[in-house]
Amino acid sequence: MVTVGAVEGSSMRNPGTIMGVAEDGSFAGSLSGGCIEQAVVSEALDVLKEGSPRVTRFGAGSPYVDIKLPCGGGLDLHFQPLGADEVATACLSTIRGRTPFSIRLDQDGAHHVPEWRASEFDASNGAGVFGHWPAPRVQIVGHGAAVPALTEMARSMGCWASALTPDEQLIRSMKEQGLAADLVKRTTQTDLLESDPWTAIVFLFHDHDWEIDLMARAFELPHFYLGAMGGRKAHAMRCEALKAKGISKEQLATVRAPIGVFHSSRDPQTLALSTLAEIIRTYQDTDFEAALG
Repeated sequence: MVTVGAVEGSSMRNPGTIMGVAEDGSFAGSLSGGCIEQAVVSEALDVLKEGSPRVTRFGAGSPYVDIKLPCGGGLDLHFQPLGADEVATACLSTIRGRTPFSIRLDQDGAHHVPEWRASEFDASNGAGVFGHWPAPRVQIVGHGAAVPALTEMARSMGCWASALTPDEQLIRSMKEQGLAADLVKRTTQTDLLESDPWTAIVFLFHDHDWEIDLMARAFELPHFYLGAMGGRKAHAMRCEALKAKGISKEQLATVRAPIGVFHSSRDPQTLALSTLAEIIRTYQDTDFEAALG
């Protein structure tokens, strides 16, 4: 397990980013834009052979003068042989359960910590801790071509992505593509919504009558993003309907509408790209530690 411990200057990866290297030289993840991966693999294989952890500097200030980062920065990488260690199993279980966790590194190895902790690292002894929040989940509710477009695009970005739609044909088509989709038959089936603090809920209905009950329920659920398709006139009508459901002005002010980083998208793929960009930006800008107390 290779972890970015500290970053000097510009870097494509943040502290806590992990790359896994197997004994056969195969690897998962990346720590740069392809500049140092092969060198990292070589170093990791040497660590596996020796069986003891180490910290190695790459880029600025590195003993490997022939390996440069184009950005001019430097990375302190922590190499930890795992073997049959249970830390990977524990981390995977936590990831699948969508709960925060941390990985602590010390002289005794790597340890799973079942809570989020702020990242810190001491390159002199390789000790540190790195907190990890659940990946963003995108819960899409709607119909039309933008639904599978956003679901597929979000999944390709490493998000958990699923759709609720009244369109049975669309569900069949999405499942044939390996996309998660379930049927919502009535506007009152609000129990079908799934959410947690790391979830973006996106409404993509052209028929806005479909969304009122479902959106009213979405306000009650934890989420970091709530957006809805439609222009300003449609959103004004939506807000009036939601006010009648008891939704406050303060709650309505949190809705992203028109949706996306640029508006008036004319095709499903562009709408999906615009929406996903806004979701990822919001996720990265959210202080989950403060939000969750």
